[in-house]
Amino acid sequence: MPKGGKKDKQTGGKAAAGSKAALKPEADGPVDEATRPLKHHPPANPPPTQVNKIKYALPNLRKDKGSRGSSRFRVSDKRELQKLPALKDAAPSEREDLFVQKLRQCCVIFDFLSDPLSDLKWKEIKRAALNELVDYVTHQRGVLTELIYPEAVEMFAKNTFRTLPPPSNPLGAEFDPEEDEPTLEAAWPHLQLVYEFFLRFLESPDFQPNTAKKYIDAKFVLHLLELFDTEDPRERDFLKTTLHRIYGKFLGLRAYIRKQINNIFYSFIYETERHNGVAELLEILGSIINGFALPLKEEHKAFLLRVLIPLHKVKSLSLYHPQLAYCVVQFLEKDSSLTGPVVRGLLKFWPKTHSPKEVMFLNELEEILDVIEPSEFIKVMDPLFRRLARCVSSPHFQVAERALYYWNNEYITSLINDNSEKVLPIMFAALYKNSKSHWNKTIHGLIYNALKLLMEMNQKLFDECTTRYKAEKETEHQKDVERQQAWQKMIEMAADNPQVERKCTCATHCTI
Repeated sequence: MPKGGKKDKQTGGKAAAGSKAALKPEADGPVDEATRPLKHHPPANPPPTQVNKIKYALPNLRKDKGSRGSSRFRVSDKRELQKLPALKDAAPSEREDLFVQKLRQCCVIFDFLSDPLSDLKWKEIKRAALNELVDYVTHQRGVLTELIYPEAVEMFAKNTFRTLPPPSNPLGAEFDPEEDEPTLEAAWPHLQLVYEFFLRFLESPDFQPNTAKKYIDAKFVLHLLELFDTEDPRERDFLKTTLHRIYGKFLGLRAYIRKQINNIFYSFIYETERHNGVAELLEILGSIINGFALPLKEEHKAFLLRVLIPLHKVKSLSLYHPQLAYCVVQFLEKDSSLTGPVVRGLLKFWPKTHSPKEVMFLNELEEILDVIEPSEFIKVMDPLFRRLARCVSSPHFQVAERALYYWNNEYITSLINDNSEKVLPIMFAALYKNSKSHWNKTIHGLIYNALKLLMEMNQKLFDECTTRYKAEKETEHQKDVERQQAWQKMIEMAADNPQVERKCTCATHCTI
């Protein structure tokens, strides 16, 4: 599986073309920082959180459809709605007032859980009104007057902000999209349109952040972040895009948003190890990190070392690892001096008994090596290749195979070539031993290719390592022979001792 060189490698994966809303890099300082060219040209977008392919940390769905883990909304007492005239048919002077009336009408909350067939007529009136509002904000200009802002924010808050239900499975068992159905919100027919409207509202050319900041404040953001723990992947996808738009438009909320995301991660790492929205939050952070101004603030470096690196130790790493690896590589693209602490952090949390997780670490480590500077490589190559030597010796063939694929990466082999005097002695014993003793024949072929490359890099040193290895093996064999002879001599001396039989009999009686 050949890999490209340093400049050709695209770290972290491309954003899928079918993603509902790709996240663009967001600058930490002025908005134009987002367009700052990157040294090694990483992908512009973090890996998308795929609804159907990436495993979500969702519990198994209970089969009783009447008891799904959907949210229980506070249903409005007065639910009788009257169909209002269409906005396009109203006189221009009446449209603002009609717009407000429709927004207030959409604040009425219906019951989709215990009695989904109730109030069907009025539910349809609200659905039609929401559709009309989405279309109106999308295609009309000059409609977001100052009077609309509090009404729009209030409508969004009443429909979405709620206490999430307890998880269907408190243990947080992995959700398998091939076998299990996700726990979906029963009120999604209305919720989806509410999210659609609010996104169009935020993205409208007429949107004025200075006017909206009176209503979209820290409390609003906190409630929005709480919703990321919903078990419905469709809602998390909308939340991801909504929070990213707020981060881009409200500079005063950026530090607060980052702080609250940190708090969510701290709780996830050190307390619960259960949260449904970690992948989406990391995807947002990936685009935010891409826009950080240089030099990096100490706050951002601390976030990398105290949050992103410890996230590797959580047992559910597979659910968000592509997004996490993207964030880490983005930091190293910004500041190569962070390579040493990052690599040492990965080696610190390296899995000991979980082979699939070890393969994920090897994948991420290769992405890091693709962007590493030669001067930084020298600082970490000793502990790094000692770990790779152990991976090559792993009885799990996928771990050994993934480690040996490093020799198919042109940039990594160039780094090894430049430092062969240090790397070759570390790797030689593991490669030479497993070239004959590993149980998997595919590994034999990969090891042969790796040894061939090392021999071509430095023939003289390779021969010295071969001689030294054989001498060490001969010394070990000689010590084994001497040890066996010493034991045999001891057994013979014991057998010749006339008191042995009497002592054995005595010991038997004492035992009885």
